[in-house]
Amino acid sequence: MTIRRLFLATCSLALLGCQPQAAPEAQTNSDVREYITPRSPSDGEVAPFSGAVRVGETLYLSGTIGRMPDGSIAETAEEEARLVLDNVKGTLESAGMTMEDLVFVQIYSSDVSDYDAFNGVYRTYFEQEFPARAFIGAGTLLFGARFEVQSIAVAR
Repeated sequence: MTIRRLFLATCSLALLGCQPQAAPEAQTNSDVREYITPRSPSDGEVAPFSGAVRVGETLYLSGTIGRMPDGSIAETAEEEARLVLDNVKGTLESAGMTMEDLVFVQIYSSDVSDYDAFNGVYRTYFEQEFPARAFIGAGTLLFGARFEVQSIAVAR
């Protein structure tokens, strides 16, 4: 076929509204979402959110607080920090990840004077580098909690 005939055939198809169809793309891993239900011993029912959502190699963890098994808040800031970080660790483990996979952590605190108490516990949860982080004074938190932690992890 000559270039002229090919050009005319292409123009004719365009005028008729016939467009070549692209092959459907296969769904990639980055398109698939996996939902992880929150694991809280004090919740009698499933909360109206996912504990975490994985998209590709990235896991987005919802905010979590650290309550005792009976639903109460710990006596000390250190104990509550341990409970909330254990929740984060448990959610990561449910997704086959570890604390070392965290790349960003955001801590909401009802009292920023608990900063040092939180950091003392926080340091013990990491063996290598620390993730990027924000510690934000947030006022009153749900159930009277001192801390709420939300984070993002990426599989290594």
